[in-house]
Amino acid sequence: MPDIGSPVERRQVGRDRLLPRGPAGVIAAAAEPLPPIDDPEFGRLFDRFGDARVVLLGEASHGTSEFYRARAAITRWLIEHRGFSIVALEADWPDAQALDARVRGKPRPPGGAFARFPQWMWKNREFDGFLRWLAAHNASHGRGSQARIAGLDLYNLAGSMRAVVDYLERVDPEAAKVARERYGCLTPWAQEPAAYGRMAVSGRYAACEGAVTAMLREMLDRQFRERGRADEDLLDAAQSARLVKDAEAYYRAMYYGGAEAWNLRDTHMFDTLKALLDARRDAKAVVWAHNSHIGDARATEMGAMRDEVNLGQLCREAWGDSARLIGFGTHAGTVACADDWDGPMEVRDVKPSMAESHERQSHNAGIDRFLLDMRPEARNGVRRALADPRLERFIGVIYRPETERWSHYADCRLPEQYDAWVWFDETTAVTPLAPEHPADHPTGAEDTWPFGL
Repeated sequence: MPDIGSPVERRQVGRDRLLPRGPAGVIAAAAEPLPPIDDPEFGRLFDRFGDARVVLLGEASHGTSEFYRARAAITRWLIEHRGFSIVALEADWPDAQALDARVRGKPRPPGGAFARFPQWMWKNREFDGFLRWLAAHNASHGRGSQARIAGLDLYNLAGSMRAVVDYLERVDPEAAKVARERYGCLTPWAQEPAAYGRMAVSGRYAACEGAVTAMLREMLDRQFRERGRADEDLLDAAQSARLVKDAEAYYRAMYYGGAEAWNLRDTHMFDTLKALLDARRDAKAVVWAHNSHIGDARATEMGAMRDEVNLGQLCREAWGDSARLIGFGTHAGTVACADDWDGPMEVRDVKPSMAESHERQSHNAGIDRFLLDMRPEARNGVRRALADPRLERFIGVIYRPETERWSHYADCRLPEQYDAWVWFDETTAVTPLAPEHPADHPTGAEDTWPFGL
C-alpha cells in the first residue's frame, strides 16, 4: 500500500481523503488551498493580515517566479483594499528611487539602476509586471494617495553619496561642498566598497567613520528643522546619508567575521522602514525580502546560535501584532541563481526537499498550493504540531546543490518564525529581462530599465 504522503497518492485523493500521519496531516487539515495566482481570489485570502501596519512577504530564493507573482498579487490586494501605501524592497535606496519614479510618473533620476549583480533579482518579467500594474494604479490617484516604492538595503554606496550631494546642490550649495569633502574619504572606493573595508581594517587606509557620521548627523538635523514640511526629496537625501554611514560600517565589519555585519545590515533595513513609516503617520508598508530577513531570527539558529538579529525580529519587537511575517516555501522545481558571487545567472534544478525538513512535511500534506495560518488565534493545531525545530531551506542568489545540506538549510521553529506559510509544491525560475553582463548586450537597451527596454 503506497504512503498516503507520496506524490502519486496525494494527487489521487480529494479534500475528503485520508490525511497523512504526523505533522503533514495537521498541515493538510489546516491548510487553505490557494487558487491560481492570477485569480483575484488569491489576494483576498490574505485580507486577514490587512489590519497590520507592516506585512512582510518572504521568499525561499531570489529567483523563483511563483514567489514574485504571489507577492505581487498579495500586495495589489493590500494596496487596493487595505490602504497600504509603501512597497519596501530588499534593494538599495538609490536603485529603488528609479522604480519609484517609474510608478509615480516622476522624472527619471540620474544614473543607472540595478546595474550590478544580481540583476535578475529585480530586473525580471515577473517584477516588471507588478511595476506596470502599480504605475497604472497610481496614474488614477493624486500624488498624496499614490503608493511608493523604497529600498531598504545598503550596498549602493556610490549612488547614495551622489544623491546626498545632488540634493544639497539644489538647496544649499555651501553644504554640498562640505558633503563632497567629507565623502572624499570614501570616493576612491565607491565602486569597490569591500576593498575599502579590507584596507581600513588592515590599517593601510584611514577609516571614514567620523566623516560619514558627521554627514548623517547634519542631514538628520536638517530633517528635524524642516519636519513640518512634506519634503520627499529631503527624506530621500537623509536616507541616502544613512545608507552611506551604515555601509561604511558594514564593509569594515565584513572583515571581522561573526554577526556584526549581518546585524548592521538588517538594523539598517529596519531603521529605513521605520523612517518611511514615521514620515507618514497613516502609512502602511508591504515588505518584499528573503525569508532569512523577514522571519523572526529568534526562532532560528541564526538567533539561537549565531547571535544574529533580523528585520522580522526587529519589526515584531517594535510593532508586535501590527507586524505580520509571511514565509514562502517550495519542494522542488527550477531557480534562477549563480554558482558564486558575480557569476553568470543560470537556471538550476532545485533538489527535492530533505526528509527532515519543514518543506518535506509541507510536500507530504498533498496540496499543491496553500496558505497555512500559524497565528495563535487560528487554533488549528499547527503551532503544536510544528513546534519542534526542523530544517528549513534558504536559497539566496547563490545555489550549490552539491553542498545543499550545509549551504542552504538551518534549524527553525516555523510557527514562531512566521505568522503564515505560503506553499508552492513545484516552482519555476524567474525570467530575466536582460543579460547579466552588459557586454553581452551591445545595444545598451537594458540601461533604460525600469523605464523601458
